[in-house]
Amino acid sequence: MLFVGDDWAEDHHDVEIQDSTGRRLAKARLPEGVAGIAKLHELIGEHATDNVAPEQVLIGIETDRGPWVTALVAAGYTIFAVNPRQVARFRERHAMAGPKSDAGDAHALADMVRTDAHQLRPIAGDSALAEGIKLLARAHQTLIWERQRHLMRLRAALRDYFPAAIEAFDDLAGADALELLERAPDPASAARLSKTRIAAALRRAHRRHAAARAEQIHATLTGEQLQLPVELIAAYAALVQASCPVITAFNTQIRQLRDQVETLFDQHKSAAIYRSQPGIGEVLGARVLGEFGDDQHRFSGARARKNYAGNSPITRASGKKRTVTARRVRNNRIADPLHQQAFSALTASPGARAYYDTIRARGVGHHAALRQLSNRLVGILHGCLTTGQPYDETRAWSHRHAAEAA
Repeated sequence: MLFVGDDWAEDHHDVEIQDSTGRRLAKARLPEGVAGIAKLHELIGEHATDNVAPEQVLIGIETDRGPWVTALVAAGYTIFAVNPRQVARFRERHAMAGPKSDAGDAHALADMVRTDAHQLRPIAGDSALAEGIKLLARAHQTLIWERQRHLMRLRAALRDYFPAAIEAFDDLAGADALELLERAPDPASAARLSKTRIAAALRRAHRRHAAARAEQIHATLTGEQLQLPVELIAAYAALVQASCPVITAFNTQIRQLRDQVETLFDQHKSAAIYRSQPGIGEVLGARVLGEFGDDQHRFSGARARKNYAGNSPITRASGKKRTVTARRVRNNRIADPLHQQAFSALTASPGARAYYDTIRARGVGHHAALRQLSNRLVGILHGCLTTGQPYDETRAWSHRHAAEAA
């Protein structure tokens, strides 16, 4: 077998090849692209004997995506995507002074796949469709997070100089609020907005009871409020007027990406199973499918999938002390949609609600109970994906009812 460490950068790769004894066979700095991957194949070929199959070439690299990794997978090599924190801790085992170099990282990666391959997770063989769903779902999720950051900045600015606007508009991300704030970003101009103009903005945003709502907004905006100096209000107003078009653009792109995510998700063969789960719709289903992937051999069992999801607890035991805590280091890209699923399942599934109520009756807090429910739902999802059967409320929770009856 051959063991390869690949420390990648934007324009080059430092690689080291070792044999099973840890002896360095070759090291090189290769350029990114076709020429570099061809040279890597050549180096591996020079040191591989006739009885070394491609899958017996183990490569450690600190990423799991990109053309370079795709080319390595296509060649049939066994690829391990190693977390950079793991590499840093492994490096400290042999160099306490803290030296670091690209060639040293390549050496550490080669050592890791040689000695600890049984502890590392090979890159999953997900389909291109699953990878595309993951990419779009992550982009959609990122836009939502970025919009929320801009909204919090907008709200903070309004709170400092125009708190009546926060009281008037219950949804600052709404098209009506953004339109009116962009048109009238300061208290004086907002007080001059007519009820007719406010109602027209509400109708364009498809708000119900536009006339009555316009009355409430107009009354709030024209009420008495504390004032700042004119110069300071003008500065805040310019900030708000610049933020509103940015948030509007976020809203547009989020809607467009959502449509693309749903279209791609519907093309996957497992989409019906994900949609059948309680509390999961198109977008949450796409996010969960993208993060779990569709490689049937990726998870050895339900426990492995639960651990990957990040909702199963962590046990720390030493001597007479034993604590069980929630996982803090986890992939938030999948933990977030699973948490939303658990919350939605409280109304979508009687079994999930009963399970949640049972946990709460023990004195467990709301979020901790949701984590346990989410952990249970991931196990149910694993069973459905393994058998190819959609979710069935009776089968999913029948054993719980039997245990309670006993």
